[in-house]
Amino acid sequence: MFKKVLVANRGEIALRVIRACRELGIATVAVHSTADANALHVRFADEAVCIGPPPSKESYLNVPQLLSAAEITRADAIHPGYGFLSENAEFAEVCENCKIRFIGPRPEMLRLMGNKVRARAAAREAGLPLLPGSPGVVKDPREAEAFAKEIGFPVILKAAAGGGGKGMKIVREPGVLAQAFSTAQAEALASFNNGDLYIERYVEKPRHIEIQIVADEHGNVIHLNERECSVQRRHQKLIEESPSPALTPELRQRMGEVSVAAMKKIRYNNVGTIEYLLDERGEFYFMEMNTRIQVEHPVTELVTGVDLVREQIRMAYGHPLRFKQEDVQIRGHAIECRVNAEDPVTFAPWPGKITGYSVPGGYGVRVDSAAYENYTVLPHYDSLLSKLIVHAEDRETAIRRMQRALSEYVVEGIRTNIPFHRAALAEESFQEGNYDTRFVERLLASETGSRRLKKAVEETP
Repeated sequence: MFKKVLVANRGEIALRVIRACRELGIATVAVHSTADANALHVRFADEAVCIGPPPSKESYLNVPQLLSAAEITRADAIHPGYGFLSENAEFAEVCENCKIRFIGPRPEMLRLMGNKVRARAAAREAGLPLLPGSPGVVKDPREAEAFAKEIGFPVILKAAAGGGGKGMKIVREPGVLAQAFSTAQAEALASFNNGDLYIERYVEKPRHIEIQIVADEHGNVIHLNERECSVQRRHQKLIEESPSPALTPELRQRMGEVSVAAMKKIRYNNVGTIEYLLDERGEFYFMEMNTRIQVEHPVTELVTGVDLVREQIRMAYGHPLRFKQEDVQIRGHAIECRVNAEDPVTFAPWPGKITGYSVPGGYGVRVDSAAYENYTVLPHYDSLLSKLIVHAEDRETAIRRMQRALSEYVVEGIRTNIPFHRAALAEESFQEGNYDTRFVERLLASETGSRRLKKAVEETP
């Protein structure tokens, strides 16, 4: 097994990796910016190295500094977490060239699935169902309009190198396509230094379903069922659950089998998530693949009993999978709420000092967080404060448990989106499992939803 792992990340995911390493008997190295000197991942790692000033590009995205930290601490592996360099093929390749194991897929897998145009082509060859769209990058608005007329409006323009909803524009009629193309291209260029776009048919009321893949270095591939991620705002996920209330056992099996077959065909390794759109007719279409551990991985862990981060590390070292597909069972129901440091109504980021902090507890409650009393939420990074996850024997009990846990969560000194979560879980459509990716939009626009959110803001401690 690895002797020492450098965690090239911060916040709750860095702490999550450190905990998994400790249980495996592996020493850890935390890296941090000057602003993160007092962070929990720094405190709990065996060693810590400062790699630069607060801006990410000068610290957590600074490859030479990360490699120097690994070399001086004699780390034999690097875990990238999620975000930052987790899906950067060049970083993974440099790590391997320096004889440092990158805990994740091979560089060629990151290149193949990290670019959405290449990923769509690979998915098509591997037999995954695709929405009608351009076979590759569209060069200009005129070509985009030709494809749009062929597949029919509405369409969606997407950044080839994108993620997190950046470089995406929905177009419902021909007259605005040229402007939408220019806007999406500029946004993609600014966000990813790559302005390439592709186009596909837009599904009006989709559900966002993802399949968790686990693949070792010996050709063994299994899936750990699905997660429902339809509660999102501007393509940013807010609530996830497993299993999905939309899937029948037959559809679940079909999506899992198709996903595993595709991953075997491209020879994928380590963990990964295949994301699908599920339309009103129950048809699913490949959207993209995330070649890393997901933010929402805890819901899968709780319903399957599989420690995904531990398996990631074991597989990266070369150990085979310890279980087969028939060993994977769904045990109860899990829900995750992402608690962000932001205004619960406007969703504007809300950095600042936490003057009081108390997390919920009790049976079936898990909190993944790196926050604490007197911790300062920094403006330089993502606003994710913690992940609140509950597990119960059924969905109804899980919802009630989450509502109870949210009512116990105390964060003073800054604003969080806890009131939003309380309002969302009280919505009839969520409780019935009858919702799609426009759930948040409808909640905020409705009189009942607005009133419920206002009441939740007033009641949240």
